[in-house]
Amino acid sequence: MAKVKIVDLTLRDGHQSLIATRLRTRDIIPILETFDSAGIYSFEVWGGATFDVCHRFLNENPWERLREIRKRVKNTLLQMLLRGQNLVGYRHYPDDVVEKFVQKSVENGIDVFRIFDALNDVRNLITSIKSAKKYKANHVQGTICYTISPVHTIEKYVETAKELAALEVDSICIKDMAGMLSPKVAYELVKALKKEVGLPVDVHSHYTSGMASMALLKSVEAGAEIVDGSMSPLSLGTAHPPTESLVYALEELGYSTGVKLDVLLEVREYFMKIREKYAGYLDQLSTIPDTRVLVYQIPGGMFSNLISQLKEQKALDKLEEVLKEVPRVKEDLGHPPLVTPTSQIVGVQAVLNVLFGRYNVVAKETKDLVKGMYGRTPAPIKPEVVSKILGNEKQIDRRPADLLEPEFEKRKKELINMGLNPSDEDVLIYALFPQTGLKFLKGELGEERFPSVGKIEGTFEVEIGGTKYAVKVKPA
Repeated sequence: MAKVKIVDLTLRDGHQSLIATRLRTRDIIPILETFDSAGIYSFEVWGGATFDVCHRFLNENPWERLREIRKRVKNTLLQMLLRGQNLVGYRHYPDDVVEKFVQKSVENGIDVFRIFDALNDVRNLITSIKSAKKYKANHVQGTICYTISPVHTIEKYVETAKELAALEVDSICIKDMAGMLSPKVAYELVKALKKEVGLPVDVHSHYTSGMASMALLKSVEAGAEIVDGSMSPLSLGTAHPPTESLVYALEELGYSTGVKLDVLLEVREYFMKIREKYAGYLDQLSTIPDTRVLVYQIPGGMFSNLISQLKEQKALDKLEEVLKEVPRVKEDLGHPPLVTPTSQIVGVQAVLNVLFGRYNVVAKETKDLVKGMYGRTPAPIKPEVVSKILGNEKQIDRRPADLLEPEFEKRKKELINMGLNPSDEDVLIYALFPQTGLKFLKGELGEERFPSVGKIEGTFEVEIGGTKYAVKVKPA
């Protein structure tokens, strides 16, 4: 009987995708010991946006969250999503900061590192992969960001996977952050990776288009050894296939997952209450599949960001125009996969283009991408766009981090000079997020309030069993 390992994303990507990464540590702790007994291979609990949101909005130390989880999880591996040279921030950090961050992540409890680069530029993964190996991480996963474009062929993905294999990663992850991986392509891509690379393959897909469960099943049929899900209360929509459904279907088909479905059902009850508690963060548009992603190629988190940006500009009526502009900007900028930070870069620029005319206003991050400060784009950036954005400035064609001076000791001295007595973890918070990180370390940030659950108000007539009722609805 073939073994399929299950990665559960509820404690990181599940709540990041549906409730804006706002799950508090105090609401994670009570279910951990039960969840740990379910037989899941790995819990994704850290990385992505958690580090930012923890300190910025929840007044929580992200390192302390990790330590608290590690204390209670004894049987299941703990996993994080690491943005290569970007770590858990939004720019490239020097090699000394990357190495120290990885070292401290291992020391505080991370077993599995899923390491990716938004551009699939493997040069940006070298330091983090080597550091994870150096500090004896349990498992180092090299990641391919999946997208659809003329330059993103199966052959190209296999080539990237071979570069990752040369760095001695333990497995390859296909990261389909926008939910565009079709069952057919999933099968063909996994088959090719198994044949040409031979490493274990993990498939991660969001439910945005409604195809994720089908894609994961075809991936397993093609030889994938690991698949990702999220507990059903924080699944579907812009999140992931339900973990419980994956386990049931795979077991029925003759695969061994080692997961206890009865325990998962108990865990589900807990997260149903969590979903209700955090309902104010749920956007209805994020909870149902949106097949337009197959045209617009917009991941769930990016979609909600676009809505927020347009609301702030009082221009939500421009949403359709922005959705159509996103693939144009993506093509202009060399077809970068849309994942942090490139999803934000492309999304913000699409909004600016719609509001102010194409590239009349250019975000700093867009300029940096065009200049080469994020790495090599999958295809060349259109020359006319380079000319308009850079003018006489030259693009760079080297690993961006080669241009950065060591920073860790410098940041540490700055904190000491401010009268603080920082741990290495404190220094990393400050190095990654100098403004909000410093405020957090000084105790100047507070926890944001839960938003109102009420989205609509008014009186509505409802008929139940032939009897009509007037129902009043108002914001909580």
